[in-house]
This record gives sequence, C-alpha cells and structure tokens, in this order.
Amino acid sequence: MPQFTVGQAAEFLGVSPDTVRRWADRGEIRTVRTSGGRRRLDGADLARFAKERAGALPQPRTAVESARNHFPGLVTKVTRDKVMAQVEIQAGPFRVVSLMSREAADELDLAPGSRVVASVKSTNVVVELPEP
Repeated sequence: MPQFTVGQAAEFLGVSPDTVRRWADRGEIRTVRTSGGRRRLDGADLARFAKERAGALPQPRTAVESARNHFPGLVTKVTRDKVMAQVEIQAGPFRVVSLMSREAADELDLAPGSRVVASVKSTNVVVELPEP
C-alpha cells in the first residue's frame, strides 16, 4: 500500500501539515517513522481517516473557478462487478463517487488508499492518476 508524507496528507485533507502532525501526536491518525525520522501515513489508513473526518474538515482555501474541476484525493472504496466499478474518493471534505468500467479501474489498479485526482465536468467524473 502506498505511503504518504505529512504534506501530501495535509493536501488531501484540506488542512495544514501542522494539523496532521497534531492529529498524529494525539493518536487520531497513525504514522510510522522512516529511518531518517520522517513521518509517513499508510494510504488505506489515511483514506479511512479522511472518510471519518469528512464532515469536520474545513472547506478548501481556494474557490473552484473552471468548468473542469480537479479534486486530489484518496480512494476509500472500490466495488467491482463483471462490467462496472464504483469508486469512492475522499477529496478533502468532499466525497466523490465515480462509475467506470471495471477494465478502467483494473488498469488504474484502484484500491483503498490509492492517490487519485477526480476531474469533474457536469455529470461526469473522470479519475486520473496524479503526476509523480
């Protein structure tokens, strides 16, 4: 499962890195230390935390102005059947759900904790992998 830095987690959650550190210090979110002493958060744990905290998280600091909106977030759930997949994403305080072909979900290797970007236009949600 992917691991994320405190800064990446803060971006996903729509809070400052200091807030993520305080949550970790209080035991609200689990972190592990690298050999260099840096904190890392497990993707699946971060996705669960984001989903639990969604109602309590602040609104993003910047207004969304374009017709094509991009929401970086974490996959919290993937439900697959033979043809389709339902992908749930926690993007800061927002829960975004995308319906896509199972083939697309499999090609993107989507699973809880996966880092994604939901691109929203009208009634369509396009899920992309962010650039490294």
